[in-house]
Amino acid sequence: MVAKNHQTTTKFCKMMPLKIFIWALLLKLALLTAGDFTYNGFKDASLSLDGLATLTSDGLLRLTNSSSHKQGHAFATLPLQFKKSSMDKVISFSTTFVFAIVPEYPTFGNSGFAFVLSPSIHFSQALPTYYLGLFNTTNNGNQSNHIFALEFDTILNPEIGDINDNHVGIDINGCISNKSEPAGFTSDDDGQFKNLRLLSGEPMQVWIEYDGTNMQLNATLSPLWTSKPKNALLSSTINLSTIILDHMYVGFSAATGVGYSYHYILGWSFKTDGKVPELNISSLPRLPRALTSFKEKPKAISIWLPLSLSVLVLMTAASAKIIMVRKKRFLELREDWEQDFELHRLSYKQLYKATRGFKDEYLLGIGGFGRVYRGVLPDSKVEVAIKKVSHESRQCVREFVAEIVSLGKLQHRNLVPLLGYCRRKGELILVYEYMPNRSLDKSLFGEGKSILGWSQRFWIIKGVASGLLYMHEDWERVVIHRDIKASNVLLDGGMNGRLGDFGLARLYDHGGVPKTTHLAGTVGYLAPELSRTCRVTTSSDVFAYGVFLLEVACGRRPIELEKPENQQVLLDWVFANLRRGTILETRDQRLGEDYVAEELELVLKLGLLCTHPSPTARPSMRQVTQLLHGDIPFPDLLLNQLCANDPASIEYEGFNAYVLSFPSLSSESFLSSRR
Repeated sequence: MVAKNHQTTTKFCKMMPLKIFIWALLLKLALLTAGDFTYNGFKDASLSLDGLATLTSDGLLRLTNSSSHKQGHAFATLPLQFKKSSMDKVISFSTTFVFAIVPEYPTFGNSGFAFVLSPSIHFSQALPTYYLGLFNTTNNGNQSNHIFALEFDTILNPEIGDINDNHVGIDINGCISNKSEPAGFTSDDDGQFKNLRLLSGEPMQVWIEYDGTNMQLNATLSPLWTSKPKNALLSSTINLSTIILDHMYVGFSAATGVGYSYHYILGWSFKTDGKVPELNISSLPRLPRALTSFKEKPKAISIWLPLSLSVLVLMTAASAKIIMVRKKRFLELREDWEQDFELHRLSYKQLYKATRGFKDEYLLGIGGFGRVYRGVLPDSKVEVAIKKVSHESRQCVREFVAEIVSLGKLQHRNLVPLLGYCRRKGELILVYEYMPNRSLDKSLFGEGKSILGWSQRFWIIKGVASGLLYMHEDWERVVIHRDIKASNVLLDGGMNGRLGDFGLARLYDHGGVPKTTHLAGTVGYLAPELSRTCRVTTSSDVFAYGVFLLEVACGRRPIELEKPENQQVLLDWVFANLRRGTILETRDQRLGEDYVAEELELVLKLGLLCTHPSPTARPSMRQVTQLLHGDIPFPDLLLNQLCANDPASIEYEGFNAYVLSFPSLSSESFLSSRR
């Protein structure tokens, strides 16, 4: 009997560790389901990871790495309860976390990251870059997304209303922030606002609090080891009851673009219906030493780089490896089919020398499609702009190169000449003529720039119209640009407007039908019919040109969410002023009284006509140029009809039908009436 009891006791003792483990796991899951967890580092964390996201051996949650155009997600494994029923208000919640962003280049940001509440953790259809791995071109802004996010953005995207390249924003169902503020905090000591550079590589702490009763959202940011500031960085009254469902996943999403940034989360605490537990800052994992401070890099480089280079030179001078290194450096990708395009191909060695090895000091900027460098070709001494574009091997590169080379044949004074191309593995390099006065966008909106006068603006507007007419009607094929906007209009030495960046352009034969393609372009310039048909036409280019006209005349971007609600969408605002008879009041106030009222009114009205909701009611680019030069009268009847009806439901017979209703305005009279 004693032996039997002893065996039972021994068996029970052996089972105890397993039971304790199961009880601990159940307790952990219960706490998670209840909406209460704290991670002071992530060594023992239970998270659902996706994409680039991983847990490092040091206990860091790393959302992204050195991969470009990728995304990473990390969410709590179980959804949390945010409502007791679908009709209830959202339960109050609060969270705090510590993060650090370490970019590829200290002076250039890339796509950021966001704290997210989402009904799902599956984002296979989402896109990186400014979509933050949460949205794509078709669902961006849809109310059915039910996504709340607080973004930490380190790149300026004017197309989606970004205020700068270093801000925190509230995103509801899309990548355009409802409200945003420059990153920083208000000091409790002196009441002064202190800027925080998100790209500093230094850890920072965030507090997010939502009061479900008063529907008040507060977000606060501060450097690590600093107590929570009394004043929130972002404060907004917002009803989340229609956004947040009964149960939601909580976590983080981050993305990279052309460049990359490491996005780290060092610790995270979350709680519903109560005050969030504080993190134990002293126990948080440390960032990798090589990434903790950019200030240490120049000193290290100045000591070790010369030494390393000396050793490398000595080693390679005594061996044949130096030849292999040089070959690899200038290695290009060439295939048989490229013989047809040999005249348009430039060697990588030329481009490498032109930019001194693509050094950062020659970097003009980083856009959505690649890095752009300034250089001088060594043989011809021609000053060029060199764009490096990443591409996937699965894409039809041959067709793309053929179109690029065809575009290189375009010759017009108002188009940026494409001088040639080069190809390496995973990379396409396009070479353009350099425009010394940079982009019209920088002249209109850049800080410290002298204001463009009206005569300069009107000259640029007419020049771009002339270039588009050549592309649409006067060249051997029809070219649709697909991305007309101020940032893609460059200014040469004589301040002539030249349309550039043909990365999205499509070609087809005169009389042919354009192919259906994926939706691409820039938010705010896309014609409404594209969301239904995905078929680009010259008419969709005209729509974008119309928005461009308003952008130049009003000195405003197409979407500016910091404006009052009735002024946020430029097109709607100008149209409302047309109805009130105050259209000239929408002009760029920086012009003062130095403008020609008749020309300004023409440009504003033409912008509205070009953005007519019915594609057939928009003028062609030939008619646009005739209107701008005063060769035909302006069709006020079409705009009057538009003002008298609901724009969304109008279908007209078209601009040409209107013109043909006037016998005196035959095609011959178009050309001769003003001679």
